[in-house]
Amino acid sequence: MCGNETNCLGPQLQRGWLVIFILGRQHIPLIHTGIPERWITRRQQETVIMRALVFILLMEMVDVNVSQEYSPFQWLSQLRGRLAGWQSEALDCPLECDCPAAYPTAMYCHSRNLQHIPYVPSHIKYVYLQRNQITGIQDGVFDNAPNLVWVILSHNQLSSEKISDSVFVELGSLVRLYLDNNELTHVPRNLPRSLTDLRLSYNKITNISSNLFESMSNLTTLQLQGNDIEEVDGGLTGLKSLMMLDMSKNKLMKIPDNFPKELQQLYLDHNNIKSVPAGFLTMYPKLQFIRLSHNSLTDEGLPSNVFNTSTLVELDLSFNQLEKIPLVSRNLENLYLHANKIKEFSLSSFCDTIDGTNFSRLRVLRLDANKISARDIPVEAAYCLRLVSSVNV
Repeated sequence: MCGNETNCLGPQLQRGWLVIFILGRQHIPLIHTGIPERWITRRQQETVIMRALVFILLMEMVDVNVSQEYSPFQWLSQLRGRLAGWQSEALDCPLECDCPAAYPTAMYCHSRNLQHIPYVPSHIKYVYLQRNQITGIQDGVFDNAPNLVWVILSHNQLSSEKISDSVFVELGSLVRLYLDNNELTHVPRNLPRSLTDLRLSYNKITNISSNLFESMSNLTTLQLQGNDIEEVDGGLTGLKSLMMLDMSKNKLMKIPDNFPKELQQLYLDHNNIKSVPAGFLTMYPKLQFIRLSHNSLTDEGLPSNVFNTSTLVELDLSFNQLEKIPLVSRNLENLYLHANKIKEFSLSSFCDTIDGTNFSRLRVLRLDANKISARDIPVEAAYCLRLVSSVNV
């Protein structure tokens, strides 16, 4: 037993915490610094005492001197980490974000109304910052986390003038960078050579300058749809590994030159393209999917054999001004020609001769919203188009 009740309090009293004693009386004064004395019942005493004791036990988990070493946000973050039983790597997670123990290298900061990029701990590899109000990327913001692999900044308010030219230079492990749905007017400079997936769609980019991607030989996916691009000016050279390029919903007047040789998927729909260069597909022997819908293509703008290539699997020419079915390869599987001005069904566009071995591999054929009907399809089509499940007219 303690001779003096005050001595029994130990470090709690020295730290200034509220301590209440039951002295066996019906009513006692409640001592609290800065609050006038008031009388409470015994039941109220017990409730207040229990809450005070729980608070004291919680505060015992954190060293009171931590506030001298950390900022207020870091101090609260550390307290939150202790209470949740998180691993030590998550203790420096910024208060604005979540760093769950189940994904120790990920930092989730999406949809938080952030106006700047928070502190990124050194062990973090995946940063999710989409759907905020971030307007710029300040120099050095990622210097503490050089091993970042993903940086997701979609759906913000980023402007090109507020992105440092060297902000991504040191991120030698970065493979995915998502900057889509922002206010960018040009592609950021000095992007890491390690990138494999770059998304810049739905910005305000007007052109792709020459040699912009010259050193990005590892990039396989480039999304530029939904911008205001009119010309490319050879800016795609250097993308030796590019397999998918999406430039739909821009202002292109012609098909750009010098696509990478490894290209397999090309999306140019919703532009102002009027023609396709002769021999276009022979220059890209691995191209399998082409979308040229919602352009201004005419029969005069299509050379006779431009789509007669064995590698092509899917071709979309819908919503143009075509009056004839173009000649396509027998290996083509999906052909979309709806919403044109086609007046006749030319079977020779699919099969040059009709016999038991010479037939098209076509499976999907759409000809609806043209100027032909089912009556215009010759009976021989059953032999030439024997793999087609249905023909929409």
